[in-house]
Amino acid sequence: MDIFSFALQMEKDGENYYRELAEKSKNDGLKEIFTMLADEEVKHFHYIEKMQQKENLPELVESKVLTEVKNIFIKMRNGKLNFEPGHYIDTTEETNAYRKACKIEEQSKQFYLDKAKESTDPQARLILEKLAAEEQKHYRIMENLVEFVSRPEPGNWLEDAEWHHLEEY
Repeated sequence: MDIFSFALQMEKDGENYYRELAEKSKNDGLKEIFTMLADEEVKHFHYIEKMQQKENLPELVESKVLTEVKNIFIKMRNGKLNFEPGHYIDTTEETNAYRKACKIEEQSKQFYLDKAKESTDPQARLILEKLAAEEQKHYRIMENLVEFVSRPEPGNWLEDAEWHHLEEY
């Protein structure tokens, strides 16, 4: 399997997994987050397709997913979107589902970084590094959801230090 086929399948698998999480979630905020992440994977898929077809590529625009997710968390904190751990399926299954998403994102990031190191084309290397950075953002979001459902502290979870890295960097 060539790099493009593998990358396309990886992005499609990520999209499908996030759509499955959105479908199972009973929380509107989480549904929105998972749908947003699935849509991000679709964007990556189409970009990789263009790379594969050697089309002229537009600049890979850095997503605003961290800012958007943080806004959803603020809405949940302010009671506009109710959130309780275990509202998805049960806390153990929820945590395991989010850990699986973390693993998927980490593998995607590492794949893009490895391929960037192997690339002799400076433009391809830059694109692969940007894709890796986007996957890292997804990982951080899911990592924080794992932390939250594992040990929630109602009322102050968004202000806790563990959420500080949802800022744009």
